[in-house]
Amino acid sequence: MLSATITGAVITNYEEAFTLVPILVSFIPMIMGTGGNCGSQSSTLIIRGMATDEIKLKDIFKVLWKEVRVSLLVGIVLALVNGIRILLQYKSISIAITVGLTLIATVTLAKILGCLLPLLAKKLKLDPAIMAAPLITTLVDTFSILVYFSIATAIIGL
Repeated sequence: MLSATITGAVITNYEEAFTLVPILVSFIPMIMGTGGNCGSQSSTLIIRGMATDEIKLKDIFKVLWKEVRVSLLVGIVLALVNGIRILLQYKSISIAITVGLTLIATVTLAKILGCLLPLLAKKLKLDPAIMAAPLITTLVDTFSILVYFSIATAIIGL
């Protein structure tokens, strides 16, 4: 509920963008879903690694560097595949670039949060499994929409 409320407030700020380029709305579920999936996957792997003692708090920078590299690779592949699809379907290079850059940024942000939040929870002596998923979802949903419309505003000139 909190995530939907915050995300709804962010989306409301960009109503004019929807009016000018209504197709932008159709990509919101994909962007938010991709971010949520990536963040959840990272947090699950980190929490499992901590539970099996494969990952310790001192490994934070090594783990973070790995997640950043993976996120860039995944983000770029998703951006290329979706960019080609958007070009073929909608014939719009600006929308393809907007969605592609947003996917790269969202995947990277989600995987960083999915990596750092469980480690931070452990450091604060909280249960990473309980707090990570809801917090990651809320943050990723909100930031992915902010990033999306910031990029759209810059590229499409809304």
